[in-house]
Amino acid sequence: MSNLIEYERLRKIYNSGNDEVIALEEVSFSVDPGEFVTVVGRSGCGKSTLLKITAGLLPATGGAVRVAGDAVKGPLTNIGFVFQAPVLLAWRKALDNILLQIEARGLNVEAYRKRAFELLELTGLRGFENKYPNELSGGMQQRVSISRALIHDPPLLLMDEPFGALDAITRDEMNLELLRIWREAKKTVLFLTHSIAEAVFLGDRVVVMTPRPGRVAEILPIDLPRPRTTALRDDAKFIGYVRKIRERLGVQ
Repeated sequence: MSNLIEYERLRKIYNSGNDEVIALEEVSFSVDPGEFVTVVGRSGCGKSTLLKITAGLLPATGGAVRVAGDAVKGPLTNIGFVFQAPVLLAWRKALDNILLQIEARGLNVEAYRKRAFELLELTGLRGFENKYPNELSGGMQQRVSISRALIHDPPLLLMDEPFGALDAITRDEMNLELLRIWREAKKTVLFLTHSIAEAVFLGDRVVVMTPRPGRVAEILPIDLPRPRTTALRDDAKFIGYVRKIRERLGVQ
């Protein structure tokens, strides 16, 4: 299998009364196994719609999406999904929030408890397993969300602007943490963001989307060394990638 995800002339039209809103138009690109691909564009360009169609949560109007070679025709069970907000249950401790997905799938919770503690270790949350969401920082809550998405060991992680609500310092820390988790867990990641710098810092490739209707304006390979550090943001090559994408998006 050469591609884990393949989009072929994907279209999505929303009908609202007598009006039609074209969210996505003729979107075609692919994501390879183990790759970290970021998608960047203005708010309303169809990024979240793209992710929901990939997960099988929304039907496409036209074209096709294939994951692991199979056409997406309904909700997928072999993916992890991380939302913009952590979406944790306030009355459940961190460990129980991670295991919630296992309960929802009707799987044996005890069989996954060891895996949950491994993820707590991986995400730097060991020792916080018995804390409630209101006892955790925003970054810690999002780490719980990432752990919950990984608990069933999916090959693909879909992330919908997961750090957008965090302060700049915590966001930088979470970018580094996510890259470490991605490297150690050996997953494929499709990551949406409206931050150009974040897209360049994280991605092997950056898919640049046009304003609505969302089309692929450009796919930019990012030739920067890994593992990446925050010092990379001062590198002339990094700044050049950011400038090129800003120009492509018409950002002054």
